Amino acid sequence: MRMATRAAALATALGIVLGAPPAAQAYVVPRHAVNICQSASFYDNYDSASGPYGLKRVLEYGNKIGHTPGAHPVYNGWAATFDFGPNDWGYMRIECIGGYDSW
Repeated sequence: MRMATRAAALATALGIVLGAPPAAQAYVVPRHAVNICQSASFYDNYDSASGPYGLKRVLEYGNKIGHTPGAHPVYNGWAATFDFGPNDWGYMRIECIGGYDSW
């Protein structure tokens, strides 16, 4: 009987550690937009102390991007943005995002 108690305790402990998978998180699909600046630096990430870092590339005017105001973060004017060309996330200036739902 003592073995069953240990097994139950172990199962309980593992259940707490492993648990059920978390409920599905609601991901917001970026709204279609375009780069409205002649060129815009597109950075890998943003640090609140030093700003954007890890330049990925420069986006040209008209590049198809995505950003959903109110759902995707903007830090000191740097907006989390999806570049539909290579399909990756990065940060660019919010004033360079426009033409929402234009494509």
